[in-house]
Amino acid sequence: MALTTTTIEGVSVPDSKLAREITELVRDTAPPLLFHHSSRVYYFGALAGKHRGLVFDPELLYAGAMFHDMGLLQKHSSAHERFEVDGANVACDFLRGHGISQQEVDLVWTAIALHTTPGIPQHMHPVVALVTAGVEMDVLGLTYPEYSEAERTQVVHAHPRSEHFKEDIIQAFYDGIKHKPETTFGNVKADVIADKEPHFHRGNFCSVIRCSAWHG
Repeated sequence: MALTTTTIEGVSVPDSKLAREITELVRDTAPPLLFHHSSRVYYFGALAGKHRGLVFDPELLYAGAMFHDMGLLQKHSSAHERFEVDGANVACDFLRGHGISQQEVDLVWTAIALHTTPGIPQHMHPVVALVTAGVEMDVLGLTYPEYSEAERTQVVHAHPRSEHFKEDIIQAFYDGIKHKPETTFGNVKADVIADKEPHFHRGNFCSVIRCSAWHG
């Protein structure tokens, strides 16, 4: 089934074989909640790049945006890696299989692996920065005022948010990581486990230091 793409303020999904295959794979693998979320992440990320005057490869940004939550899916979820790493690995396998250079593969891997690590991606390559920018807009609304009402409306019209998206995405995060809570140590997903499991005891950085084998 073909997917009609939308152009929003000059931003659209790249018209390439690679992008079409990414669209088909994610659409056919991920639930609609995550497919539309990932698509919005691309649009918001690309629009942020336009707002900021950044130069970036739309195909690589699209790959990073569309694969960024694939690690939440049971099919791609490892037993002990962070879900961000699982998603990054899925993207890398796909891109390598399509002849993408190792340098570009590494760039997409980094963009996905760091998309839940605030404070760092914005200082890195535009592809890394903009995947996180798209996530922070669509999930957290951190840069909501930086987009025009027309931009927000058009993106959501093209890829609708579910009626209760805020709770739906938190639940999707939880469902994707609840089997490996130890992987949330030191990252924002510990908040998701704690929200769903009131008796969850998250790892403590200071406790790790104090309980190490070192004397003193």
